[in-house]
Amino acid sequence: MPARPRLVVLVSGSGTNLQALLDACADPSYGARVVAVGADRDDIEGLARAERAGVPTFVAKVGDFSSRENWDRALADKVAAFEPDLVVLAGFMKLVGETFLERFGGRTVNTHPALSPSFPGMHGPRDALEYGVKVTGATLFVVDAGVDTGAIVAQAVVPVADDDTVETLHERIKTAERAMLVESVGRMAREGFTVDGRRVRLGG
Repeated sequence: MPARPRLVVLVSGSGTNLQALLDACADPSYGARVVAVGADRDDIEGLARAERAGVPTFVAKVGDFSSRENWDRALADKVAAFEPDLVVLAGFMKLVGETFLERFGGRTVNTHPALSPSFPGMHGPRDALEYGVKVTGATLFVVDAGVDTGAIVAQAVVPVADDDTVETLHERIKTAERAMLVESVGRMAREGFTVDGRRVRLGG
């Protein structure tokens, strides 16, 4: 990793994980900087957060392209224009495709609100609660072509309370997820990382 690696962050909504990264990057000792924020829709708080921080933004909406493959290629082009060292999917609700992964595979990370490989997909907190597990949590992983299947960078454990609802459990998971994301991305930036099959090692 170069000095103060360049992060491009992709968002789809309110951008609370993005804000945590922006706040962390404001301290030079964190070791990284957000150079652009992209989204798959207009007029979201995540883009507004970036604009307030003086960070360039871009939008690539799937509906503006004739195919998912063309959208994926355009998204990859927009990201590439900012020459990122690491791409962070922070609440980005679209699956990136083959072209994107050809260009940024191995250096794109995402979070999932469950302890992978358990409960992949859109409803991790609900599925964990319905299954009756006593602990769940959040996972940071290197994005691959599957759904929440990439090599695991870090995990944070969240106990499940007897009186939890999906909403209360998800809120606690999101708090743990933000802390894990900020800590892990900072370490990846400062120390480097390697991906060896299913294993991710921080520290080069």
